[in-house]
Amino acid sequence: MKNFCVFLILVWFLTGCQKRHYDVVIRGGTVYDGSGKPGVVTDVAINADTIAFIGDLAKVTGKKEIDAKGLAVTPGFINMLSHCEVSLLFDGNSQSDIRQGVTLEVLGEGSMGPMNDAMKRDEEQAMKRDPDWKYDIDWTTLGEYFSSLERRKISPNVAAFVSAYTIRVNELGYANRAPTAHEMERMKALVKQAMEEGAMGVTTALIYAPANYAKTEELIELSKVASGYGGMYIAHIRSEGNAMLEAVDETIRIAREANLPAEIYHLKFSGKDNWDKIDTVEAMISKANKDGLRITADMYTYTAGATGLDAAMPPWLQEGGINDWIKRMKDPVTRKKALQEMRTPTNKWENLMMLTGDFDKVLLLGFTNDSLRKNFAGKTLGQVAKIYGKSPEETAMDLVITDGTRVGTAYFLMTEENVKRQIALPYVSFGSDAESSTASGNFLKSPTHPRAYGNFTRLLGKYVREEKVITLEEAIRRLTSLPAENLKIQKRGLLLVGNYADLAIFDPTKIEDHATFENPHQYSTGMIDVFVNGTQVLENGEHTNAKPGRIVRGPGWTGK
Repeated sequence: MKNFCVFLILVWFLTGCQKRHYDVVIRGGTVYDGSGKPGVVTDVAINADTIAFIGDLAKVTGKKEIDAKGLAVTPGFINMLSHCEVSLLFDGNSQSDIRQGVTLEVLGEGSMGPMNDAMKRDEEQAMKRDPDWKYDIDWTTLGEYFSSLERRKISPNVAAFVSAYTIRVNELGYANRAPTAHEMERMKALVKQAMEEGAMGVTTALIYAPANYAKTEELIELSKVASGYGGMYIAHIRSEGNAMLEAVDETIRIAREANLPAEIYHLKFSGKDNWDKIDTVEAMISKANKDGLRITADMYTYTAGATGLDAAMPPWLQEGGINDWIKRMKDPVTRKKALQEMRTPTNKWENLMMLTGDFDKVLLLGFTNDSLRKNFAGKTLGQVAKIYGKSPEETAMDLVITDGTRVGTAYFLMTEENVKRQIALPYVSFGSDAESSTASGNFLKSPTHPRAYGNFTRLLGKYVREEKVITLEEAIRRLTSLPAENLKIQKRGLLLVGNYADLAIFDPTKIEDHATFENPHQYSTGMIDVFVNGTQVLENGEHTNAKPGRIVRGPGWTGK
């Protein structure tokens, strides 16, 4: 009798489960769980912010029902290098990335904290040159920036690294020197604080001043702090061109001596003379991983990079920040010396202008000066040099002087063959290296790199569906579980019961990027529905204006 009662209770329980109502039921989609396994046609249920059930839900109803037949249902995508730290302050909808299925933005290279009073004044001064993008700096530490984002409300989740060069400027300003022992201790304390506030690890961008003033030993010491909290080191390496092998070796050394994983941002081989270095770099990374290190990389799916004209000028010229940089360019003797260095091949610093081999492969994108923006945005440096009647190098200097900024620039440096080879590497994830834009308002005033609107859909459309460089299930793994594993993020990156309900639902036969350099502000299409923490932020291809995004904190977070 006792066993029979237990049986009845079990039947009642199982029947009750099948009659249960869910908040959302997604029916009949091909579910790719993010592990790299082939998709399976099945159903998915969401309750609150969590994936509640995966399997046959024929006898179950949902408060909201989605017919996903013929569509891919996947974990939300992770943008491994995002620069939406400012764009989210103006528009929390994150339209260009949400419409590609991105549910987690990972901020890197620089960081929004810690900031001291002098750094805040520098930022406020810069905003005066471009008042359309003025915002209140209501934070000092990285953790306080997280809180500021939470107060403003955002559609995607956000994670962030703490930047070694932000730490350096905080302590040393823009001086080109090594820190003293006492200064280093204070810098390490700032990294410790950021890790406890939820940073994913230490980041930097080593082709730019003042980041490139840091020696390897300085980066190792800061990375050791991150290592103690389970964090990682991730960087725009010191060279992606002539000195790339040395730069990769430096990254591996930092990983080894600081005892932490390391990742190379936007892996690329810049300049024709460096395209064939891909074999050597692959071998270096493979050996490091076989030796027990964890070295990974990410990339964007284009042959052009975007940065500023500072990447065409020697680092010493830029010491002290933008005002000192401009003063030096105005001095005839200093200007002549800098021009000579800009025209001389070197491995000592990264001259992207020279690596292009053609001034018409240097595309001018971002100005704050209205006249420069109106007349020159979208033109090449070669074209503007002809208008100025000066050399391209002198023209670059004059543009920085007039605009009072580094001037946003795209450099066409890479080969399509290498892009495909990099996509095929199993340890490569993807990052836009761009803001998340909205195709309206102030965002339309300046051109941008098309990767801001199409990096992830370009992978799925061009390189998966059309060119079959990798399979769809492998692409989804690289967009989801691989970066989540690298970052040690729990309960995201895989479609599993109990994980957070970050989902992307798209048509793999139609997903496509449309942004071009000539017309970059064009949304991708083919992404149908997107959920962040169980809330729908994209419905039938249109943003819902919902802002359920959260801060995703790193392994060292103390919860304070």
